[in-house]
Amino acid sequence: MFLDVQQAYQVLSNPARRASYDATLPPEVEVPAVVNQRILVSRKALSQLKETQLVYLLIDLAASEEYLAAANSVPLNVCLVLDCSTSMKGEKLDTVKATAIELIRKLKPQDIFSVVTFNDRAEVVIPATRQANPLKMENRIRLLQTSGGTEILQGLQASYEEVKRYQNPKYINHVILLTDGHTYGDEQGCYELAKEAAKSGIGISGMGIGSDWNDIFLDKLANFTGGHSMLVSQPHDIERLLTEKFVNLSNTFAENVTLEYEMDEGVEINYAFRLQPETNPLNCENPLRLGPILQLWPLSVLIEFVIHPQDVSNEFITLLQGNLEISASSLDMPVILIPINIVLPLKETGTLETPPPAIIQALSKLTLYRMQEKARSEVAAGNYSKATEHLQRLATHLLAQGERSLAKTIILEIENIETEKTYSQQGQKQIKYGTRALLLPEESKQ
Repeated sequence: MFLDVQQAYQVLSNPARRASYDATLPPEVEVPAVVNQRILVSRKALSQLKETQLVYLLIDLAASEEYLAAANSVPLNVCLVLDCSTSMKGEKLDTVKATAIELIRKLKPQDIFSVVTFNDRAEVVIPATRQANPLKMENRIRLLQTSGGTEILQGLQASYEEVKRYQNPKYINHVILLTDGHTYGDEQGCYELAKEAAKSGIGISGMGIGSDWNDIFLDKLANFTGGHSMLVSQPHDIERLLTEKFVNLSNTFAENVTLEYEMDEGVEINYAFRLQPETNPLNCENPLRLGPILQLWPLSVLIEFVIHPQDVSNEFITLLQGNLEISASSLDMPVILIPINIVLPLKETGTLETPPPAIIQALSKLTLYRMQEKARSEVAAGNYSKATEHLQRLATHLLAQGERSLAKTIILEIENIETEKTYSQQGQKQIKYGTRALLLPEESKQ
């Protein structure tokens, strides 16, 4: 072995012998990338300033045509977690039951489906199973009744166990939570369960029905796994949104993209937002769970970095160094890590730079959503005049864009804040999810 290594060294260290050896090798076969990537940064250099600076990073990932054509139809391993507390009585539960039955009828033979209900306790109504007896499954759904209070952790724990039973990297493993109320005292337990689910490759998404539910909790819960939360304004919207969610899960190319990273001291991620396919703010934790790549919709994420004043002796700042890890059940092969290494030079005098048009466009879309976030923070802090200023500017922008209905909702909430010193439950959520929906491409909205 030593002699072989010595001979190899003699060949490789001599340019002429190395060239002669390389000429004997077969031509390299260029393997197409599994994922097409576009990574843009808003600035080419940083300035040596005694104040903080902002830098934006846009990550776009889409399935390549070569691998999209070879992608398999991925079976589902999905559990519906249904709130059956007393507040769900009537049209809400009736619509959920009818939608669940329709979904059962659309399942493929290889799909695994389960249903868990919860109020003060959880019950496994349909254990995780393939569609062995759909009529029996439908009858169990029809018998659902409401009673008791709302304890989400009970339902999540039971649903996680059902999905976990058949958890398989070749399946889309997901929990969909539907609730219309607050959970009390078990939020942290839900977060810990979501973190455990993420490690197991199980996603969680949430649907809040009506107005009396905690959207901040549901956002954070879903974000731990790369999922997302949705507002169901009216019971009749349940069927459309739940069906859309199942369609998206069925058309997943890569179910979860994770960014594990390192940064220089003085650099921090201040904000991260998924622009598509499912709009959602992201938890700024390491690793950063970016979400899914759909077969027909790319994954697009905008990250805002804060750069604190740097030591003048530094010549370069590492904004981000790490790898994108992609889990793709649709492919019969592992996807290699995609390295990201963003290093910016530090200059004494700054120059005016125009960010790439794609970043400007992303920021302009996100501005409206962040306006409502600022207004909400000001209300929570008791700064009501500042909150109404943000909302007035937001309403003006929306009117200019022809979004009259959402602008009217904001104007009504301005009056409510001025008189009641708070939002209405329904108005607050309509503004939040309404501005979030504006971020979607036109084709997706339709």
